[in-house]
Amino acid sequence: MKILFVASECVPFSKTGGLADVIGSLPVSLQEQGLDVRVIVPKYKSIPDYWKEQMKEKVAVDVSLGWRNQYCGVEELEIDGVHYYFIDNEFYFGRDYIYGQGNDYDEAERFAFFSKAVLEILPELDFQPDMLHTHDWQTALTSLYLRTYYADNPYYQNMKTILTIHNLKYQGIFPADVLGDLLELDEAYFTSEQLEFYGQVNFMKAGLLYADYLTTVSDTYAQEIQQPEYGEGLDGVLQHCSSKLIGIPNGIDYRAYNPYQDEHLHTKRGVYDWKSENKRAVQERFGLPKLEVPMLAMVTRLVEQKGIDLLTHVIEDLLEEDIQVVIVGEGEEYYEQVLGDIAAYFPEKMAFQPSFDEALSHQIYAAADLLLMPSKYEPCGVSQLIALQYETVPVVRETGGLKDTIQSYDERTGDGNGFSFEHYNADDMLHTIRRALACYEDPFVWWRINQNIRKCDVSWTQSSLRYKALYERVCEVSEAVVL
Repeated sequence: MKILFVASECVPFSKTGGLADVIGSLPVSLQEQGLDVRVIVPKYKSIPDYWKEQMKEKVAVDVSLGWRNQYCGVEELEIDGVHYYFIDNEFYFGRDYIYGQGNDYDEAERFAFFSKAVLEILPELDFQPDMLHTHDWQTALTSLYLRTYYADNPYYQNMKTILTIHNLKYQGIFPADVLGDLLELDEAYFTSEQLEFYGQVNFMKAGLLYADYLTTVSDTYAQEIQQPEYGEGLDGVLQHCSSKLIGIPNGIDYRAYNPYQDEHLHTKRGVYDWKSENKRAVQERFGLPKLEVPMLAMVTRLVEQKGIDLLTHVIEDLLEEDIQVVIVGEGEEYYEQVLGDIAAYFPEKMAFQPSFDEALSHQIYAAADLLLMPSKYEPCGVSQLIALQYETVPVVRETGGLKDTIQSYDERTGDGNGFSFEHYNADDMLHTIRRALACYEDPFVWWRINQNIRKCDVSWTQSSLRYKALYERVCEVSEAVVL
């Protein structure tokens, strides 16, 4: 079976968030399951020259976009058996940014072009996919184009599409005039049953309606987004599409996160007391006393979604405990200021770095005893998976993928790989952290929790098997789903 991943970013070429990690690792795992999986992404200016110099030109075509006729070049690169295609257009992608610096209309035009260009160039390649696996709003239009603009072309008749929702908060909502000017669709598509969304055009909604199947990145999130609290205005559409919606959790790439081989670490796993050695290295870096006290960590964006408002409410109470706290991340200026002030007031107990550092993040995962993830919502979450891989115990709120991957420790049975709380409440979070700290003080209980963690498989293997089964099921359907 031939699968083409259609995405707006992919490591090691381009990255703004977790989507790029998924696109960089899931195809590799699927290849190991015997599928022919390839990836197509924009050729951004920011792609390192190291990769650009290895790309080979494939074809060039013109792509019509309303009244526009735009050049589209295609270049190819193969890494570890996976073929990557790059859509080249200097006007749209030769910029210093990946997303969001242009106006709304410009952003709509860039990714409408990309979605259509993908379909336009396929007949010119030596690869005809059975399935187009699209990701988020930036590529959601691919399914719409396939069922409208290319509906009568025999080349595309048996091609299926899946759309994965990585974060429903980001939907690609644009002015109404993009409908005719960019998408070349008439007013029949500007209704509440079609692409209209509060007087505008919603690219994500187009994908929800026209894809053959929908996935999101955890079972719980698939249920949550059908409710008003998490549905971001599309809960009704998702309820309507519930028969073609499932959750498949993300994994992490063991090539990137392997504590036995991680060159970022002061001491690799396999050495006796490796976590204590890494803790001392992090303490030295931040000027914290080298004490054998529990270290709590957060590696996160400083935004409300990540529960930073809960943390700032209780951080001073928390620091009354015999602990150290290390927080690394950037985001909203208010939270950076508050956390910086608290760290300055408690220099022997708290360290804060208001910027992300990949190497440092690995060191913190290895050094910390507890990882805090009190998220307001979390489609899947990656940090808790990395924490498990580095034997760091997660403390999470029960939402989305956090609920699916972290089982709160049960003193009666000894089961559980972390600690969790249900309600988005600072007092509940503080109580749960204190419960975790009490367990830390009991060597047998802490050993038991770590034994449970060592049994966790957070690789892509199980998830890729589920995707493979889904591809096979969808491709057996004789007719595409058009709503």
